[in-house]
Amino acid sequence: MTGSSPQGIKTVLHPVSDLATAKAVYAALLGIAPQTDSPYYVGFEAEGQHIGLVPDGGPQGMTSPVAYWHVPDIEAKLAEVTAAGATVKEAAHDVGGGRLVATVTDPDGNVLGLIQDR
Repeated sequence: MTGSSPQGIKTVLHPVSDLATAKAVYAALLGIAPQTDSPYYVGFEAEGQHIGLVPDGGPQGMTSPVAYWHVPDIEAKLAEVTAAGATVKEAAHDVGGGRLVATVTDPDGNVLGLIQDR
């Protein structure tokens, strides 16, 4: 182990087929309005968690929710989990604001997300 311990799951993204309806449901569930509200992404900040709605699974083709583990060094964590048997699905890339994201699949095909904020 490299010691690049995760900081926990702080982000969960949900693919949605009807963004307007999903936004209303999550706003009612969380009791807050979204902090990010665009045609391609709606995000809520609730109790230290970020809940994101991705229309039609976005360019990454999400078909189910993905939990994102926040890590201090995304490349080190990618190397560690792939050495242990995970497969890179989406290589680390910048999504804006210095945030790097990546996804891997575990041996059973479950998608695990990684985020590093710089």
